[in-house]
Amino acid sequence: MAAQLRPVLPIVLDQNLFRISFFATQVPVLLSPVIECAATMSSATLKPYQIDLIEKAMSVDALKFGSFTLKSGRISPYFFNAGLLSTGPILATLSNAYAATIISALSSPTNPLPKFDVLFGPAYKGIPFASTTSLVLHTQYQVDVGFAYDRKEAKDHGEGGKMVGVPVQGKKVVILDDVMTSGKAVRGAIDTVLQAGGEVVGVIQALDREEVGQDGSSSTVQEIEGLIGEGRVKSILKMRDLLVWLERNGMTKELESMWEYWNRYGLKSSSHTPQ
Repeated sequence: MAAQLRPVLPIVLDQNLFRISFFATQVPVLLSPVIECAATMSSATLKPYQIDLIEKAMSVDALKFGSFTLKSGRISPYFFNAGLLSTGPILATLSNAYAATIISALSSPTNPLPKFDVLFGPAYKGIPFASTTSLVLHTQYQVDVGFAYDRKEAKDHGEGGKMVGVPVQGKKVVILDDVMTSGKAVRGAIDTVLQAGGEVVGVIQALDREEVGQDGSSSTVQEIEGLIGEGRVKSILKMRDLLVWLERNGMTKELESMWEYWNRYGLKSSSHTPQ
């Protein structure tokens, strides 16, 4: 039986992992362009720590697929809540992934992360991220860095002040973040470190949503890199990694929704390439 034809929107991706330019005015319904494009991801490689994080995050509903209204008003087919990464096993997975991403970024052939002295975890979710990641860097990679975090309100007794942990004054600092939406939280963290006399040389986030901002052209990641340096924002996972995982696990319905969202909001500029 001949397949019916239907008009579709063009799908345009310009990424190192995909390198797809797919334009169509009509395609068979039986061969969805979303699934055809997803099939080209078969050569992409997910690292073991990325797979482990995706699966453990899903097991505690920290990563969910469905329909979610974001603060921006966009209807997203997935949602990530790092606040639910709150058990010993999953925190171990997350800190291992942060540490592996940092080690990879330090030796990256393009825009490498500079050597640094302190991991900063913004209160409150970032506190365990910084402490456990510094431990993994020491025990698994023999990289010794301190960690610090801030208080929501400055302490007026004892040691006082807003900062806790290794002093950041005169130090190079890397901030650990979960996921950037508007970037308000990470901008606040950058200001906190600067006010304490530190220099922010990088940001490592758990998930990069890889989508354009409200202006339709730039992303929050690009805006933050404008403050701390090009290529200085690194990620454990990107949206494209979720696409690969969904395709390989046969989650066709979720994959199609993700591709539709990517086609509408995904950041497709050639400068936004994986590290």
